[in-house]
Amino acid sequence: MSDLEFGLDTFGDVPEDDAGNITSYGRAIRHVVDEAILADQIGVDVFALGEHHRPEFAVSSPETVLAGIATRTSRMRLGSGVTVLSSDDPVRVFQRFATLDALSDGRAEVILGRGSFTESFPLFGYDLHDYDVLFEEKIELFAELLKEKPVTWSGTTRAALENADVFPKTDSGHLKTWVGVGGSPQSVIRSAKYGLPLMLAIIGGAPDRFAPYVDLYRRAAEQFGTTAHPVGMHSPGFIADTDEEAKEIFYPRFKVMRDRIGALRGWPQIRREEFENDVLHGSMYIGSPETVARRIAAAIRALDVGRFDMIYSAGTLPMSARLRTVELYGTKVIPMVRDILASSDKGPR
Repeated sequence: MSDLEFGLDTFGDVPEDDAGNITSYGRAIRHVVDEAILADQIGVDVFALGEHHRPEFAVSSPETVLAGIATRTSRMRLGSGVTVLSSDDPVRVFQRFATLDALSDGRAEVILGRGSFTESFPLFGYDLHDYDVLFEEKIELFAELLKEKPVTWSGTTRAALENADVFPKTDSGHLKTWVGVGGSPQSVIRSAKYGLPLMLAIIGGAPDRFAPYVDLYRRAAEQFGTTAHPVGMHSPGFIADTDEEAKEIFYPRFKVMRDRIGALRGWPQIRREEFENDVLHGSMYIGSPETVARRIAAAIRALDVGRFDMIYSAGTLPMSARLRTVELYGTKVIPMVRDILASSDKGPR
């Protein structure tokens, strides 16, 4: 487990200040940069920004914020989590992340996804009826762009390319690219087809229910003759000094956001009992450093993943509480998880 990696994810949720006031979008973005600087200083391996186009979130252009972070950090990798490729242009996505790779001296990566929210589709002039074909064609083109050679491609969702060269090139000749999957077997198989690493978005329920997807990915890669990379997972989490403190800060703000989004999707309002059950047995890593470390270690063992990313912001969590979560994750949780897994590796087989 020495090569195990740990990351932090955020969608740039607009937070409260310590007086309970909702901050501006500008301040929210600057605070994300501060969180990233701290994460880089305390040993977090990866910092990822998701893309949203809703009023609750400040980050709609992850690579722009990541470019700012690149100039203030030196070691951790910087990526998206996810880039909604279906409603973007693959050529422009590649160019933006190749530029980020230059600014960060080779630390850029991208996670491509179809997006669990659909606001970007009408915003950028795409028809939701084309949801599946948009991603299928665009990831096919992106896979060609990753070769960093002239591309000839045609499809139904954008203009064809004939021996088109795309710039800038990366210094290494390789832009690390993942595919984010929320539970579609076809998406798992697609990741294996293109030889791209798989990132599982596990936001509820017991993590071990995703074990069949890890197995499917590895079997599909073998059949396609591609590389089965170490699988990653990302899930929500929040850390405070005690379990009760973490839950009491997190839950009321999470409930407001969850119920607002749920109303749009026809979900019932979340109950405290459901939340507590997911904290104990599901995929919400909330509590003291010891509690969170123990549960993350169990999830890593259950799925045999090579990377764990924690989504550390949810709703209007106070700025100071988010910084404290980042600090505890890097200084306490990550070392504890490594120790737990190292001890279990040495135990009887």
